[in-house]
This record gives sequence, structure tokens and C-alpha cells, in this order.
Amino acid sequence: MNIEHKVNGPKQYSDEELIKSWPGFENKYTVVNGVQLHYVEGGSGIPLLCLPGWPQTWYSFHKIAPQLAESYRVIVVDIRGMGTSGKPEDGYDKKTMSKDIYDLVKHLGFEKVNLLGHDIGGMVAMSFAFNYPEAVDKLVLMDGAHPTEGMLQMPLIPAKGSFTDKMDVNMPYVWWMAFNQVKDLPEKLLEDRFRYLLDYLFSYVMLDDTKMTDFEREVYASVYNKPENIKASNAWYQSFTQDIEDSKSYKPLTMPVLGIGSNSSYNYIKMGLPYLAINCKVEGIMDSGHYMIEEKPLKVLELVLNFLK
Repeated sequence: MNIEHKVNGPKQYSDEELIKSWPGFENKYTVVNGVQLHYVEGGSGIPLLCLPGWPQTWYSFHKIAPQLAESYRVIVVDIRGMGTSGKPEDGYDKKTMSKDIYDLVKHLGFEKVNLLGHDIGGMVAMSFAFNYPEAVDKLVLMDGAHPTEGMLQMPLIPAKGSFTDKMDVNMPYVWWMAFNQVKDLPEKLLEDRFRYLLDYLFSYVMLDDTKMTDFEREVYASVYNKPENIKASNAWYQSFTQDIEDSKSYKPLTMPVLGIGSNSSYNYIKMGLPYLAINCKVEGIMDSGHYMIEEKPLKVLELVLNFLK
């Protein structure tokens, strides 16, 4: 099998360098469902697959993966279009992306896995659970659930007084949902300039954006500075309408599901998740913004480990 590996950005931000700070983990690459996936693997025991979100990569789990690996066989995957995984022209609907992960699970020889997804990764994880329920033991969703028709009600213009330098927890204005729908333009505006977007976004959605270090920001900027990476990641958003259509045929999940919501998402998850998962529990980390692993890693670990046990 011929697997192509392209390094994103300077060497210090490469997969090979970053994995050195994850004791016992290895970089791996394989082709499944017609796409190359990069993933890192460490630990032993029951498998736990972790799926990151936008605009990050596998490295976003660095504060919790080594600790999770003390109890589980942890696999953190760069989903289709992310990091050094493949970036084909299509296949960014969550049903196709969940098949990527399902085929990876089979490639690794697992019958059932635990899944943990954040943001877009949560959408893919939930699609996996809808389409392959027999392969899921437990599901953890962090500020990310499958797209539904409720997305179509998101305001294009923010309510008066609600759009300030920090996200309004009662009326969150997620402007990037619309911006990322635009084709061709974002990559022209953001090529080699993605750090501007990262700094604004982290400041806007985090309560304490100093918890996202300069090094972490440079890791992600080194990836998303490239136009092909911007185009691929935006395709996750441009596929929402197909995801919504797919969701209309899904039956509520029956496996144990844990939803973890940040200060701006907890109330929405608490209201919406019970309609999608019969056996669900919702927890809030109200003293954290969207990037909970960076702001409150110990609380995330506590909730995840207690649920998986």
C-alpha cells in the first residue's frame, strides 16, 4: 500500500515532532473507504476513538490522551480533510466520514469501541453511532452533535447587543457557520493568514483564551494556512444540508450517551440530546468555553472516565 505523507508547516509542528510529547503513542497511516487517515495510537485495553473538531487536529487531545491511555487503548484520528489525512474532492457529509471511521475500526480489528467526539468530531461520532450502533459501546459528545433542521434557524444577523468580544451564552452568534459555507473565497483570504482567525475565534468562544498557548495556535495555523486544508475543512460545513437530510431517517440512539456542554452549549445540548438518544446524560462545564480540553482538562477527564467506567 502506497501511503503519501505530507508534512504541514515547519518541522516542529509536524506529526513526527508533536508525537514525541505523547509517551507511548505512535503515528500511523492507513487507507480506508478510499481516503488516507492519519491517527495516533497509545495505551492498551478497551478501544477509545477520539475525533477532533475545527479548526484543530489530533493534537487537540494532548492534555487528556496520555491520561486516558492509562486505562484505554486510545486512538485519536485526523478525520477526512484534517491535518495530514486525505483531502479528496468530496465525501464530507458525516455519513461518509463515519464510514471512514467504521472502516478504520474494522481495519484495527475491533468489534466495538467507545467514541469521543468534539465539535465536528462529535458530529462524525454521532453519525457513526446512528449508522453502526452495533459497533458502539459508549458515546461521548463534547459541544458537537449531529446536524438537524434546527441549524436552519440560526440567525444571519445577531440580536442587538448580543455580538460582543465574547460569545453570548444565551444568544450565541456562530458567524463561522455561514462564513464556512462560502466556496473558494475563504482560502484566498486566509492562506498564510489563518492565525488571525484562530486568535479571534479562541478569544471569542473561550472564557480564558490564555489556556490556548501560542505553540498550540501555531500548530493549528501551520495546518490551516494551506488553501487545500481550508477548503477541505470548510467542506465539513458545506455538507450540513446533506447531513440534515440523512438525519431524517435515523432512529434514536439506545447505547449510553454522555453530552458535555460548555457555557454556551450546555442548555442546547440538555434540551436537544434526549430527542436523539434515549439513554443519555448531559453534564455542563459552565466555567469553560467551547475548547474545554484546553480550559478544563481535569474536569473533562473526570466526566469521561466516570462515564466510561
